[in-house]
Parts: sequence; structure tokens; C-alpha cells
Amino acid sequence: MSSILTNAAALTALQSLNATNKNLTVTQGRIATGMRVAEASDNAAYWSIATTMRSDNKANSVVQDALGLGAGKVDTAYTAMNKAIDVVDQIKQKVLLAKTSSAADRERIQTEIGNLQSQLKDNIAGANYAGSNLLQTSGNAAATDTKLTVMTSYNRDSAGKVTTGTIDVDFKNIRLIDSDGSAAASAKTGILDKQFGATGAETTILDLKVSGTGGASTAGDFDALLTGIEAALKGMATGAAELGAAKARIDMQKDFVSKLSDSIDRGVGQLVDADMNKESTRLQALQVQQQLGIQALSIANGSSQQILSLFRG
Repeated sequence: MSSILTNAAALTALQSLNATNKNLTVTQGRIATGMRVAEASDNAAYWSIATTMRSDNKANSVVQDALGLGAGKVDTAYTAMNKAIDVVDQIKQKVLLAKTSSAADRERIQTEIGNLQSQLKDNIAGANYAGSNLLQTSGNAAATDTKLTVMTSYNRDSAGKVTTGTIDVDFKNIRLIDSDGSAAASAKTGILDKQFGATGAETTILDLKVSGTGGASTAGDFDALLTGIEAALKGMATGAAELGAAKARIDMQKDFVSKLSDSIDRGVGQLVDADMNKESTRLQALQVQQQLGIQALSIANGSSQQILSLFRG
């Protein structure tokens, strides 16, 4: 039935066109943003999960930064520790050579030892990263900084309780020089600060003498010096092992957190990202539907115009 008051065909065509336009707007939005769930109204559950996962990943980003900073400090100390071991090994060789050398030769050897001691001090002082020198710290009992703490993980359980994982490196195990200026020489706790030697010839690796006043003059004195050097090398080897273990752990954790972050990103993407191939195809189909809907509405309105033309005639 044709009616001049109600054009049913036009209403149907208009409803269909409105639905197509709405779907077209949604598809265009997905293509523009690359997301099929851009806000809570798109899918409340997926949006909530994705928002929480993104927040966790931001925390993982902070953890990655902390691991990078910690890795830099430990790597620097590890490199300097190994170099210091090499220098102390050379000092040991010079002391051993001096044991059976003449007084004149000991003077020349002392010059070489002095150069090595200066090199050792420079290596330790230069082991500075981001304002931290792990090999030169205070052994004062009142010191607040007693260890290096590197954050390694951010953990949140189902109840929302948060904990963080850490890697700790105790300064007392890797300290080569005690930076506490108020401590007496005999009270310093650095591996290279410890005194050794026979009575009357007590010294440290940083100031030991093989010639001159107060120097080692007997075979027993030299044996005491060599024993002390070996003890220092043992302590340095232990420190290097601790730094090496921390370095390996940090490197593994950096790799894990990086992969974990990528995995979370992929998980979020699976929830909220739009399939661009699918949306592109859908866009083309909706554009065709829109054109057909406009034509259908035009035809429906044209029918009404034909009825009205009968009365004009």
C-alpha cells in the first residue's frame, strides 16, 4: 500500500543506512587507532584486563631500567677488580724477585712496585659508575650503605599484594679500599688495607717496601709479605667471584624481563588490537553498503514523489 503520510520503504532504507553508518564509524575508528577495544565501552572486561597488564608492564620498564643501572655498576666493579688482581699479581712477582736481589736491585724493584701501586690506586678510584664506586666504600659500622641492591622483579598476586625481587652485593666482600677517613690504618676493612708482615715490617700492598728504612730485609720478612699478598689475592678472587655471579644473574634477569615485557605486550594486543586486514576488508564492504543504502533511500523517496506528481497533474 502506498501512503503519502508514511513512507515505509524510506523508513526501512533510512534505518538500514543509519546502521551501516554506525558500523562504518566503528570500523574507521579501529583503522585509525589500530585497536578494536580502545575504551571501556567497547568491551569492559578486555579493557580492564588490558589496562592492568599495561600498568604492570610500565612497572617492568622501571625494573629494566634498574637492572641496566645495576648492571653498569657491577660490570664496572668487576672489570676493575680483575684488573686489580692482575696488578697485584705483578707486585707479587716483584716482591718475590726482590727476596734474593741485592740492595741496589731492590731499589730499582721498589720503583717498579711504586708504579704498580699507583696504577692499582688509579684503577680502583676510576671504578666509578653513576656516582658509585663499589670497590672503595666505608667500612664504618655506622655506615648506612652496606650493600648494592638491584631491583629485579615486580610481582603482584591475585589479591593485589605487591612484592619486589632484588639482587644484593655486600660491600664488605668486594671492598678493596676503606673510604672511611676517620678510621685508623689498622682498623680499615678493605682487602688491600689489611696489614701483614713480620714485626717491624708490617705494611699493606698499597705501601709495602722491599728496600730502604722499614723495608723487608730478611727472608722471613719477604715470606710474610708474600703470605699477605696471597691472602689479599684470595680475598680479591672471592670478591671477583661474587661480582661475576651478580653480573651473570643480572644479565639473565634483564633478558627475562625483556621477554616478559614483550609477552605481555603480545597478550594485550591479542585482547584489544584490531585485525587490520579484516577491518580494511570490512571498511570496503561497508562503504559499498553505504552507497547502496543511499540509493535505496533515494529510490524510496522517489516513489513518494511519483505519487505526489499524480495529484499535481
